[in-house]
Amino acid sequence: MIIAIDGPAASGKGTLAKKLAAHFGFHHLDTGLLYRAVALALLDAGHKPTERDKAIAAAKTIDPAKFNETSLKRYDVGEAASVVSAIPEVRAALFKLQQDFAAAPPGAVLDGRDIGTVICPHADVKIFVTASPQVRAHRRTMELRGRDEKADEAAVLADILARDERDRSRRAAPLIQAKDAHLLDTSALDIDGSFKAALALVERAKSQAKR
Repeated sequence: MIIAIDGPAASGKGTLAKKLAAHFGFHHLDTGLLYRAVALALLDAGHKPTERDKAIAAAKTIDPAKFNETSLKRYDVGEAASVVSAIPEVRAALFKLQQDFAAAPPGAVLDGRDIGTVICPHADVKIFVTASPQVRAHRRTMELRGRDEKADEAAVLADILARDERDRSRRAAPLIQAKDAHLLDTSALDIDGSFKAALALVERAKSQAKR
């Protein structure tokens, strides 16, 4: 079984994906970490995320087994990842890795921005997770401060709005809701409420598949 979860930054899709994977005993892949790894490789080497050739080369050599999630979760890395993810050749370089992960038994939950539309268009369940920009900015600010990073909520909101625009307007795999994806707005939901709502969608899909 493949569960595809898409959505904008700080919508809660990653937390949901982890909880669903743990619940069903499936593998989980935060595909955003792949792009963050490319971005981190560029930043560590002193390159800008707009350096296309460097980004493509980095995408061809990243190894998920060596990921340091603490470094990858840095705010500057996330911003740079939004830039490199718009490069078609970078997305192409990471395409097979994601599809192979999704196909591995007993099942997988992948979260990102193009899982249901590009990576796993035939996923058994697709959920598009969203929340208002203000709610997402507050969540991201609290997350950053929890890691002792300085964060101004107004600046975070501005960055999220800019990132939304980049994600939706890029030519390669733009952020859009798949036609057969269930919309889950988590603006007024806590983590448990969001998980229960997502779990209900998956269970409904499983029961319908058995008919």
